[in-house]
Amino acid sequence: MPWLFFKLTGRISRVPYILAFLLFSVVMSFPLYQYLRVPEESSEAQLWSKFFLVSAAVFFWVHIATSVKRLHDLGRPGFFVIGLFIPVISLIAFLALCLMPGQAGANQYGQQPDVPA
Repeated sequence: MPWLFFKLTGRISRVPYILAFLLFSVVMSFPLYQYLRVPEESSEAQLWSKFFLVSAAVFFWVHIATSVKRLHDLGRPGFFVIGLFIPVISLIAFLALCLMPGQAGANQYGQQPDVPA
């Protein structure tokens, strides 16, 4: 699991990429929900807002790491992950990473992932 979420090397296919994104979206939703549930000026709200900021920072890195590995599966350098942070292009880039099949066989970034799709 640490390799999938935090390392920038290797390749992943579409399914793990989408599942990782969905998992961390759900994880980030919990502290946001808790923050919105409590009174705004309470100490509990401050705690949940800090927890949300930490989870957002972790999600930011996980999104970069999984996207770089997904780009590697497509035979592209990880540098193209910058496209995920440019408005309008980001949606197109995310959809492309979710929908485009990876290169068959090994490429310069490693062996083809075992998971189909």
